[in-house]
This record gives sequence, structure tokens and C-alpha cells, in this order.
Amino acid sequence: MESLSPWGLKLSTYLSGETIRTMIRVAVLLFIGLPAIYYFSKWIRKVMTLRLSAQPGMVAGKIIYYTGLFIILFSVLNELGFHLNTLLGAAGIVGIAVGFASQTSVSNIISGIFIMMERPFVINDYITVDSMSGWVLSIDMLSVKLKTDDNRFVRIPNETVIKNRLTNATRFPIRRLDIHLGIGYREDIARVRAALMDIAKNNPLCLQEPAPQVILSGFGQSSIDFLFAVWATQANLLALQNSIQEDLKIRFDQEGIEIPFPHLSLYSGRNAEPFPVRIIEKNEG
Repeated sequence: MESLSPWGLKLSTYLSGETIRTMIRVAVLLFIGLPAIYYFSKWIRKVMTLRLSAQPGMVAGKIIYYTGLFIILFSVLNELGFHLNTLLGAAGIVGIAVGFASQTSVSNIISGIFIMMERPFVINDYITVDSMSGWVLSIDMLSVKLKTDDNRFVRIPNETVIKNRLTNATRFPIRRLDIHLGIGYREDIARVRAALMDIAKNNPLCLQEPAPQVILSGFGQSSIDFLFAVWATQANLLALQNSIQEDLKIRFDQEGIEIPFPHLSLYSGRNAEPFPVRIIEKNEG
């Protein structure tokens, strides 16, 4: 009987039937299971987005994806001979140590759950948190990702979102544009009001319902102050802000309505002599 060399014995051990079957199962898990989990999570995300919205679709897709990765990882380790009880015990010890070192992460996860339950904003909303504004790209377990108007990426921890005042500028389909302006004291208020209402009526981007408003907001040092409030859809808000202020300036120039700059008047009293004013030219040389 032909004897095998030590190398041949090792090779025959490695290439035994059970080892080959194990390697096939591992290959199936890695090369078929991983792509299957990836495409299945994308499909779940697409279906949930179409039926609900982008936010629950993104969350559901990530849950499916990471759960699948976890199952495949432990399945591969089990096939390679690692005992799950030992791994779970080691994971428990590591988890305790990590838990003490990651209290901030736990707080962000809990805050993320509250954000997803309350839903103060969704994907593609425009929000302001702690003086930072941008379009919502994603809502994750640890943070909210934004894209600013100048195309910067901003990551805000969920705990910061919960603790600070949040403004959602796109929650409702229409927005009010407030324009603050002043007119000279000699101007006719009724004529100014009529001109402003006519400007709002003739601007195609300005909604007529809710109706535009002209509110006398106060008397300034150099002007009578007004609040000119007009409404527009979310998509037309910036365009209206630009066009209606141009219309306002053109109309006021045409009608001779003064938009004053600050003035300072000196008054010495009824019976006092006027203040002497002299212009002194500085000699050169």
C-alpha cells in the first residue's frame, strides 16, 4: 500500500468531503446570501417608500440589511467551527464594556427612535436645527444628515435635534413671505396700501388666498413702518421674494413714494435761538 507523505496527509485532510461541503456552504452564504440580502433590502425600501414615505422606507431597508448581515456572519462562523455560545458570551462582555464607553451613542439612538416616532420632519424637508439649515438627506439611528444650500454635508447628532428648537420650513404646502418696509411721514397711507395690494394682485406668483395683508407695524424714527405679508407655494417662495420686491421698488419710484433712509433732526425748543451752523474749510498745506 502506497504511503502518503506528510504534505499529502495534510492536503487529504484539508480536502476531505466534509471540509469541501463546509467551504461550499460558506461560499453560498457569502456569494449568494450577501447579494440577496442587499437587493432584498433595496426592494423593501422601494416598496415602503411608495406606500408610505422615504423615511420609513430607508429605516426598513437598513433594518433588513443589517439583520441579514448579522445572520450571515454568525452562520459563516458556525460553519467554520466557532461555537456560538462562546461568541455570544464574549460579545456580552464586550457589549458591557462598550456600553459604558458609548453613553452618548445610546442617547443618540434613543433620540433617533423618538424622532422616527414623532416624525417632525421627513426626507427632503428643509429644516433648521441649532442655527444650521439644510435639506434632510437621511434620518439614521445616530444622526440626521443635511445638505445645505451651498452644497455642504452636515451631520447633526439626534440628541442635538431633540434638545434644540427645530424649524421645519417645508412642512406645509404654502408659506407666507414677510416684507418689512417704511415710507416717509408725508406719504398718504391709504395710497401706499392701495399700491401694495395692487402689486400683490398683479404678481402671478402671489397667492390671492390666503389674501395678502398690509399691516401698519409702528412709527420709526424716520419712517412709518409696514409689514407686507404675501403667500406663495413652497416651490415659488424664493422667486416671489425676488420679483415682488423689484415690483415694489419700481411702483414706488413711479408714484413718487419715498422709502426713507434714517434722518436725524435737532430741535432746540420753541423759544430758543437756532443752533449756529458754520462750515469750516480746512486749509491745505
